[in-house]
Amino acid sequence: MPPKSDKKSDVKVLKGQDAENAVLEYMQKMNRPYGAADLAANLKGAIPKTQAAKILTALAEKGSLVSKAYGKSNFYVVNQANIPDVPADQITALETEIKQITEENKILGVETKAASAELAKIKSTPTDTELATQISELTQTIENIDAQLQPLRAGAPLISEQDIEQVDADWVKWRNEWVRRKKVYKDLFLMIADSMTKQEATALEEDLGIEHDTNEHIALETSSLVADMSKLKRKR
Repeated sequence: MPPKSDKKSDVKVLKGQDAENAVLEYMQKMNRPYGAADLAANLKGAIPKTQAAKILTALAEKGSLVSKAYGKSNFYVVNQANIPDVPADQITALETEIKQITEENKILGVETKAASAELAKIKSTPTDTELATQISELTQTIENIDAQLQPLRAGAPLISEQDIEQVDADWVKWRNEWVRRKKVYKDLFLMIADSMTKQEATALEEDLGIEHDTNEHIALETSSLVADMSKLKRKR
């Protein structure tokens, strides 16, 4: 059990007529049903529950409040007969004020929506630091591209069409050789590992130092470079 705090509440406890006046004022202001427990809680300890129950009963006996029993609990509300009728001109003024406030709320709603959109736009805008980083990266990219263009600007000879064709031919030749050797290895290894388990076959490959295709090889085989080989063969 936590220790009790020595700090005293700053709420002044009301007694006598002051307490009764405070209860009646609160009930008139809220104009809704309350029981003693709820009333005492809403008054933040200014009036204890027991005292609140007595005051509510007394005010009901005086006709200031109306009491209604629900089970074992009593609830009290301001006697509506004691509330003066609101004059027609005051009702009209209140209705006008409500309409005016409603229109103002609509305008404020539109302004709030626009401000929220502007705020979202500002938040998505790069900061000064991010802009400086982006500018630095773009500057470096421009410098790299410019460096690649320098030989052309200086009149360096371009690669001839014959050289390009020779590179294409060499690429096709040596890739076909790679494919042929890979097939020979696979056929031979399948014959050797036919009676082995998968684990034994893997261990054998490791002992022989066999290296399978890397991610770079796989990416190359699925690239447009390999797909375009059929075009190169047709040209030849």
